[in-house]
Amino acid sequence: MLTGELRSKIDNVWNAFWAGGIANPLEVIEQITYLLFMRGLDEAHTREENKANRLGKPMERRIFPKGKDKIGKGGGIAYEDMRWSRLKNISDPGKMFSTVSEHVFPFLRNMAEADTAHATHMKGARFTIPSPALLVKVVDLIDKLPMEDRDTKGDLYEYMLAKIATAGQNGQFRTPRHIISLMVEMTAPGPKDVICDPACGTCGFLVAAGEYLRVNHPKLFQEKQTRDHFHEEMFHGFDFDGTMLRIGSMNMTLHGVDDPDIRYKDSLSQEHAGDTDRYSLVLANPPFAGSLDYETTAKDLLAVVKTKKTELLFMAPFLKLLKPGGRAAVIVPDGVLFGSSTAHKAIRRMLVEDHKLDGIVKLPSGVFRPYAGVSTAIVLFTKTNSGGTDHVWFYDCRADGFSLDDKRNPLLPSEKIGPKAKLNKDEHAKNNLPDITARWRQRSGTKRPRTAQSFCVPKAEIAAAGYDLSINRYNEVVHETLEHRPPKEIVAELKALEREISKGLDQLEGML
Repeated sequence: MLTGELRSKIDNVWNAFWAGGIANPLEVIEQITYLLFMRGLDEAHTREENKANRLGKPMERRIFPKGKDKIGKGGGIAYEDMRWSRLKNISDPGKMFSTVSEHVFPFLRNMAEADTAHATHMKGARFTIPSPALLVKVVDLIDKLPMEDRDTKGDLYEYMLAKIATAGQNGQFRTPRHIISLMVEMTAPGPKDVICDPACGTCGFLVAAGEYLRVNHPKLFQEKQTRDHFHEEMFHGFDFDGTMLRIGSMNMTLHGVDDPDIRYKDSLSQEHAGDTDRYSLVLANPPFAGSLDYETTAKDLLAVVKTKKTELLFMAPFLKLLKPGGRAAVIVPDGVLFGSSTAHKAIRRMLVEDHKLDGIVKLPSGVFRPYAGVSTAIVLFTKTNSGGTDHVWFYDCRADGFSLDDKRNPLLPSEKIGPKAKLNKDEHAKNNLPDITARWRQRSGTKRPRTAQSFCVPKAEIAAAGYDLSINRYNEVVHETLEHRPPKEIVAELKALEREISKGLDQLEGML
């Protein structure tokens, strides 16, 4: 948990960029990411130096080579002078600026052979800090951020990423953290899982899955095999935006995942050879941008569902990427659940008949405000290739802990936000997420009325409804019971009303 002092330090970094002329929030976070990477490289090099000195052996991994680079006049500068610990102490702002722009950034761009995801994504690194004065200021501010503890590093970066979601049109890159936590809690990642997000953005789902494992399966770090699996084989994310890849891989690094597989891939346009049937868990909130041409869509996806609509096309890679027995929790627009086109019905029928559709959580329409008011739902399913749907569990989420207007103000204290909060009945009305996780775990063998927030619907009923998955198709509204009155009273009232009408007609006739 970040203290007010730490939040203030991050705000100071952010405000310095804005005051210095960089107003695009993605550009701010990208430049901060580069500076954090520079600091992290120096810290890693220092650890290797200390280890070598302790053991009395040469360094196994030298990040900053001996000698000079070959850039610029005079044969460049010594690689040692590119280290954060040296840069931050340069007293001349102009020299610091030229060192970073002319030497450090070319060094970062050529680091791909360092064999880490984040180094690979530095190939496109651009230095856009406009002035020496701004560079000196932000280097000083970032140097004061506490980066020794993994939890603090992760929370610091998450707080920075949260600022993207408060900065206008770029909010689409970020799924609310409490909704991510809900989906992770419901899918309960395990130590042997191989997890994929085909539209990873800032890697929020992968980070949350990693944190869930640290809390619920701490013993996985005691064995080398499971520890190596966590750091090198468990987490996979695809995106086709270089900025998102850099930010996402840094997010994973700062949350203590050494070498995640975060790579460039257009999940709708590229074939999935090599990734088919590979993953045991898919977590995603992909962008839904309308339609694609058949010519630009991967042929292996069109073989699953022939459509131009991206909200349906994304269901195809989810199914392609999962191994049999693998499970998924993905966010879709409401239209996927009840659309009447052939493709809409085909994808729903496929989930129900060919695989195991586990549940649907209808989310409040304000969850993604102020950037989008579209109604969405979480779809949870298991890939089986052989059916298995007996019934589908539905939950009508009406409150997520925040106001559902454009302001999205918290309705409860921070400790009562999210799926793990302990709430009383009144608080439940403001945050349904803890109830969702509890009802999800108890869904088998329980019969709840269709008037409740959650209930199960048999597969046969769903098939008879044309595979409509809208919760409104199956829930029942509680009707008020009319007061029972004796027939004689009702007859007497009707006769009295008849007399009044007759009297009124006689008066009207007399006037005419």
